[in-house]
This record gives sequence, C-alpha cells and structure tokens, in this order.
Amino acid sequence: MRRVLVVGSTGAGKSTLARALGERLDLPYHEVDALHFAGPGWAEDPRFATRVAEIAATPAWVLDSYGTPEVRPLLWERADTVLWLDYSRRVVMPRVLRRSLRRTVLRERIFHGNRETLTEWFRPDHPARWAWSQYASRRAALAALTTDPAFTPLHTLRFTAPRETRRWLSALGNR
Repeated sequence: MRRVLVVGSTGAGKSTLARALGERLDLPYHEVDALHFAGPGWAEDPRFATRVAEIAATPAWVLDSYGTPEVRPLLWERADTVLWLDYSRRVVMPRVLRRSLRRTVLRERIFHGNRETLTEWFRPDHPARWAWSQYASRRAALAALTTDPAFTPLHTLRFTAPRETRRWLSALGNR
C-alpha cells in the first residue's frame, strides 16, 4: 500500500481512516475537500485538478475521496489500493448529522476558513442532505468502479461495519 484511496459515502469516516492510515504507514495524507475548496465562500480552487494530478504522480499518498469526475479516472488509475467504507445509512447518517451539527454550533472553521451555517442546512449540497440523497448512487458507482476490469489490478478492501475497519487498522500495527 503506497497509493491509497479511501472511498465511501459522505460521513462514513473517510478522512478519519485516511489520516490514521497515513500516520500508521508514514504516507502523506491529503484531504480532497481541503484541496477542492480554496477559500472563503466555498470557493473552488481553479488549480484543483492540477494539484491532484501532482499528488497522484508521486510514489506515495493517501486520499480520502473517490474523486470528482474531473480527477476520478486519474486517481483510480494511479492508486494501488482502495479501501471502501461501505457502511449502511444507519451508520452514516448519525455520523454526518453529528459532525455537521457540531461544526455549525461551534462555528468550526474547515477548508480554508469556511464554516457550515444554519442556512446551509437547507441547501441540497449540505453534507447531511447530500449523504442522504446521494447514498444509493454513490454506493452503486463505487460497486461499479471496484468491479470494473480496468481497475482489477487494484487491491480493494470493502468494509461493511466500522468494527471491521477498526480491526483491520489495528492489525496493521505501527510500522
């Protein structure tokens, strides 16, 4: 495992696992949302695809996303391992709701000074609404990618419960 994609639904815990894996294996971890959002007002970085391509060209990394359409093929072609957090809605929704509620109430700064606000909860792209509305299509897309013959060289691990993921990470030990 030198180039690892951690994929799954919004709120599954991709960033948490990717960060822990990067520390455990001494691999650079890159948070895709932090690369994508470049400044206040959720401004998108015009260099996003270039920056992701630069990271993907390096020999070692951990990324926490299956990628936006503009970078997805590149990430899946360059990765050697995919960790799929294929958790049920029953697991994902309480996680994303708690996270967004905490961020909103505590006014936490994320992704270059942005904050989740109460008014954003009513937008279709709010993480909680997105997790619910995109759950089935994201799961189907990941199932298709993980079985696509073009990506059969990838080592894919699919975790269906958080305890499976924790056990697997623990079994890696500290290297």
